[in-house]
Amino acid sequence: MSTRRLSLLSRPFPAAPGLAVLFLVASLLSPALAQQAQTYRIDPVHTRVMFTVEHAGFSRAIGTVSGSTGELRFDPQDWSQAHVDVRVPLTRLDLGDDKWNKAALAGNLLDGKRFPEARFVSTRVEAQDPERVWVYGDLTLHGVTREVRLDVTFNALKRHPMPPFRRTAGFSATAMLKRSDFGITSWKSVIGDDIELRIEAEATRGAAANEVPEPAANDTLPAVEPSAPAIEPAASEPEPTP
Repeated sequence: MSTRRLSLLSRPFPAAPGLAVLFLVASLLSPALAQQAQTYRIDPVHTRVMFTVEHAGFSRAIGTVSGSTGELRFDPQDWSQAHVDVRVPLTRLDLGDDKWNKAALAGNLLDGKRFPEARFVSTRVEAQDPERVWVYGDLTLHGVTREVRLDVTFNALKRHPMPPFRRTAGFSATAMLKRSDFGITSWKSVIGDDIELRIEAEATRGAAANEVPEPAANDTLPAVEPSAPAIEPAASEPEPTP
């Protein structure tokens, strides 16, 4: 074989111009696509809002609200574009006593008949470090909207170990607010003004907002607590028990 033929065979085969352009575009877009923000639905079963409020100077009463719904959109590599919109059903408030629940939802306090839910819509997010962000947003409660800051810890983003194995994000958050800022001013001598919030939240991709995962044939899931019935405010507005 001639030296010229060997030289020709040893040269790399030139790629078609069209393919070269496609490869170049793909290499440039792949990192961007991998880091695009994704949308997750708030899991109402594994999301809980806890609040504490002073009880006549003796202790801090603890209550919880379950069943929150909404959407979260974020990219853990770029928190600046994150957005959350969550609705909290106040009629599922639980202070551990039925009379207290009705008193809290009565017209002179939360007024659950007129304002059955609270809503938080983020306006901006400021990353403090890879796992901690400040989420500022508008909280609408009792018909009044005020800016609130949530101090959020990003716990995890991974495939859930239980069926149906959806990609799941987990967060913990805290916030402070004053009930008087939202026009809830009754019973100042019994109920404190400062409200401390703690939120534990999970959000999943590809799930309906009210969907409860079904176990696979050979898997056993922990029992899921039944949905609590909606609590109607009392016909009259009872006084909180001192």
